[in-house]
Amino acid sequence: MEFAHRTVLRREAARWLAAGPGKVILDGTLGGGGHAEALLETGARVVGIDQDPAAVQAARERLKGRDIVFAHGNFRDARALLDALGVGEVDGALVDLGVSSPQLDDPARGFSFRAEGPLDMRMDPTRGRPLRERLDEWDEKALARILDSLGEERFARPIARAIHRAHKEHKLANTRELADLVASAVPRKAWPREIHPATRTFQALRIAVNDELGALADWLAQLPRIVARGGRAAAISFHSLEDRLVKQGFARLATGCVCPPQLPVCACGRTASWKVLTRKSVQAGDEEVRENPRARSARLRAVERLS
Repeated sequence: MEFAHRTVLRREAARWLAAGPGKVILDGTLGGGGHAEALLETGARVVGIDQDPAAVQAARERLKGRDIVFAHGNFRDARALLDALGVGEVDGALVDLGVSSPQLDDPARGFSFRAEGPLDMRMDPTRGRPLRERLDEWDEKALARILDSLGEERFARPIARAIHRAHKEHKLANTRELADLVASAVPRKAWPREIHPATRTFQALRIAVNDELGALADWLAQLPRIVARGGRAAAISFHSLEDRLVKQGFARLATGCVCPPQLPVCACGRTASWKVLTRKSVQAGDEEVRENPRARSARLRAVERLS
């Protein structure tokens, strides 16, 4: 399939990163190259990485001849990838989290509950273990925890029970069967009106297969070793778990003294070296949402390293 991804918050990302001539910006989730293109249009140089080889190839073709360096890898390994490219600190770092439209729309990737595809769900099909192998490792309790914590699924227990039993009995062959199984495990009167009953389950399994929250936590922890003084970082998230992790991670970076309030003077010696730029998340405008409904849930947050 052609990797045609509609970039969300394109102008906002470039603006909050203060991209411009002389700046070097790391785009940790290239996708189809939309954000990288917006950054390049400001005159910035871009280092673009993505864990999906198809995304890297699509961006190469789209941005051929532009001032950008490409690498295949996960943004959780950003510092190591930059070192391999001979790049020191950057002036900006961006991640656009979650699954991309081409990944969702291609049944062969196994992300969609609307079409028949393999039980895979890996964002990087060259690495890691697909969903069918992970189901061998997870017992019913582990599955229920995943669906509850990563999908906020009300019916995590009965869904987990049904999935575990079907997988053990070799009655689960593809994503269509998985979606039907999940729907049958949820009482018909409890089916959500606006989304498919398997939506939260597929989200949770995808996040678990790709360790998406762990990757985000690693990226947040690396920012002091990635972003230069005076530089910025921004993250675009699409559900509350990601947004909460970004908000808390940025807040920790911007926290100064952590001494108990009863101490007359600071004993910890900690001073804030970052500043949160977005007290409230930046959201897509009405026009963008009309053109791309998937932008409705996008949230951008940004932070600046103090100079």
